[in-house]
Amino acid sequence: MRLFVTLMIVLTLLIGLGTWNNSALHDSTNEMTRQIEQVITDINGQRWDQARQETQKLEKSWHENARWWPVFLDHQEIDNIEFSLAKVKKYVDTRNAPLAQGQLSELELMLKHIPDKEAVTLDNIL
Repeated sequence: MRLFVTLMIVLTLLIGLGTWNNSALHDSTNEMTRQIEQVITDINGQRWDQARQETQKLEKSWHENARWWPVFLDHQEIDNIEFSLAKVKKYVDTRNAPLAQGQLSELELMLKHIPDKEAVTLDNIL
């Protein structure tokens, strides 16, 4: 009976941690996705100074949110996001709209993919 209770407590903790982790990932990726959309809007409007400021905010948001991500995520995925963010920053600095928009779209896709990939579902468990 003790073993059953212990296993139930551990299972409940794992499911709770997984749910919290997915919620936190979802919230932080949504925030960064909104910032990416703002950068794209600024680029479309040829507001390069605002795009540069939004890119800096995005980078700051990434560093604040991604501090705890390596505990739960693949390091290669985090590195890919950092590389993409560095490219975005350079493309915005050089006012290269097509490359900046393409890289921002890729970055947005990578960020949106994370919560789905890390969700506690039967598909991901099995």
